[in-house]
Parts: sequence; C-alpha cells; structure tokens
Amino acid sequence: MATTAFALDEEQQRFCARVREQAVERLLPLAHQDDPALGERVNRPLLEEMGQLGLLARLFPGGGRSAAALDLCLLRESLARVSTEAETALALQGLGFYPVVQSGSEAQLARWLPEVASGRAVAAFALSEPGAGSDAAALALEAKPDPEADGSAGSGGWRLSGEKCWISNAPEADLYTVFARTGPDGGARGVTAFLVPADRPGLTGEPLDMISPHPIGRLRFDGVPVGPQDVLGEIGGGFRVAMRTLDLFRPSVGAFAVGMAQAALDAAVAHAAAREAFGGPLRELQSVGHRLAEMATRTEAARLLVYAAAAAYDANGGTGEAGLHGPTGRAAMAKLFATEAAQYVVDSAVQLHGARALQRGHLLERLYREVRAPRIYEGASEVQLSIIARELYR
Repeated sequence: MATTAFALDEEQQRFCARVREQAVERLLPLAHQDDPALGERVNRPLLEEMGQLGLLARLFPGGGRSAAALDLCLLRESLARVSTEAETALALQGLGFYPVVQSGSEAQLARWLPEVASGRAVAAFALSEPGAGSDAAALALEAKPDPEADGSAGSGGWRLSGEKCWISNAPEADLYTVFARTGPDGGARGVTAFLVPADRPGLTGEPLDMISPHPIGRLRFDGVPVGPQDVLGEIGGGFRVAMRTLDLFRPSVGAFAVGMAQAALDAAVAHAAAREAFGGPLRELQSVGHRLAEMATRTEAARLLVYAAAAAYDANGGTGEAGLHGPTGRAAMAKLFATEAAQYVVDSAVQLHGARALQRGHLLERLYREVRAPRIYEGASEVQLSIIARELYR
C-alpha cells in the first residue's frame, strides 16, 4: 500500500472497519432513521449502546483526558458512513463534556464522567444565543453576583438570567456547559463557563422544530443558582474554555462531513453501475463519470485536510505555531473545505439518482437534509474564511 504523510496505518484501518461493523450490527437497528420525528428526542437507547461498546469512553481516555484529535476524526468519519444519528449523538457527548475534561474539578469529573461515558447522562454545549451565534463573544446571558445563589450550601455565587438558543440536545440533556457574562467587560472578556445540571431551579427549555438528526432547543435561565463549585476553569476565562473545545472539535466536524460524503459517493457509484440508461450502464456516460470523479477527488482532498488538521493539533496539544500550518489555521481550512465538499458530493449523488433519492427514508434524502447544518455550526463557513485570512496575514 502506498503511503503518504497522512495515510492510516493497519491498526487505524482495522479500528475504522470495526467501528463501521459495530455501527451496522448494533447501532443502526436502534437509530430512528425512518422516523419523521427524527430530531425531536434524545435517542437514549442508542447512546447507552455506544456506552456499552466503549465508543463514548474513547472520547475521554485515561479517566479524564480528551481523545486525540485524529482518533476523534476517525471515530466520527467511520460512524457517519453508517449512521449520522449515532455519529451526532457521540459527537455531542464529547462537545458537551470536553469543557469539563479540560477545565473541570476532580469533584465534577468524579460526579459526571462515569455517567457521560456510559451514555446514562446526556451532555450539551450551551454557547449560542439569539444574538450571539457565530459571534460568540457577543454573549448576553448574565451572571449576577448573589452570595446565596451557589446551587448548594455556602456563599459567593451567581444567578444566571437570560436565554440560550439552538442548543443541541436541549432541552433533554442532563447537564449543560453554560457560558455567561460575569464581568462588565464586553467581547471575550468577562465570560465564565459553568457546569449546570438540568435540574437546577429556574432552568427551563423547549424544543425547536429544525432539520437535524438530533434535538435542538432553547434554554431559559430565570435566576438559576450557580456557585464556585460549578465554575469550569477560571472566572472570566470562559471564552478560552469555549475556544479550546471548538479547536479540538472543528477538524472532527470535517470528519463527519467526509463520512457523509463517502456514504453518498459509495451510493452514487453503485447506482451508476446498476442503473441502465440510454442503452447501457449510467456510469458509461462521460458526464456521469466526470461527476463521480469530481466527487471522489473532493472527498479525498477533504479527508487529507482533516487528517492534516488533526495531526497538527495532536502534535502540539492544540498549541503551536501561528499561521496556516498551525492547528488553528489547519482546523479552519479542514472544516471549511470538508463541509462545503460534502454539500457538493451529496447534492451530486441526489442528482445522479434522480427522483428516488427524494423519497422519505432514502439514504440520500436523509443525507441531503443533514449535510446542510455543518456549514453553519461551530463557526459558519464565512467565519472559517475569516480565521484563515487572519492566520494567512500572520
């Protein structure tokens, strides 16, 4: 086998094959793939099955360290090729709990890590607000000092008041990583991260009807009590907690997109070989062959960008040189290119299949609905372009 700088070794290839096999045999039967209400509820049996298989624990090896970025990418790509619902459920557990892994206390980890890794507790990452989506520094959720509002016995706490919106797994999650403004400074300063259990008084929510393979909702905070024991990292350091989390997960969003693109490409190649049109297999038409070649090239280019970004992150633990070849620049390029490529590949696969791909429950119908969102969340494509430009100027 020819090798490149980012070729997978035999062990990694076996791991990916094993994950796909487990997804087919154990996860796909639990997925709500043909349910019209696909995105309305957390699929807890599916999440617990991933816990049983040890897939969730791979997100947090060593009892509290995050997974290597490349391992995370391989896991997400492999699952996405079989079940986007299973992939998303796993990714959201990681996104919601990684701030606790990187910045939480021993008590917070002891309380929640076993529950999250087993799939018994559902985690969520609560950053976005009605007025703060891609501009995450514009957060308005307020944490007002209140000596009696620490969520337990003691003093020196806050009351959270405001709203979060477009939060994955809300309002059904069991714990939320919540980012609120504890200081008067605007922008990134004055934001603090809190670990907020869902049963805190004053915390309510409602689902939003959106195109998604998972629930998305709105959270309302009406004087929700939090205290020093709920802080993740340092007071005023919440924006750094959020960005460190997103730096790890952005390349893996690209991996999710690559998995969807590969599934669509595989379906298109098989269809072009089996479908008879104009006196022969569809694949014999030059226009079809050229379209498949373009789909394959974009998918492979996206995969290599994702692997390069993950390798850059792992080489320096998320820190390192600035510029396009540093982890930030590579992550932005991988996320941008892979999500845009997946949109092209899935759309092309639908076009090659024709009307049958638009039937409810068809693989490509599901992928067509689900491929759009990754170009927006965890930093829209336009945000990634700005990041790339900034790193280029360095």
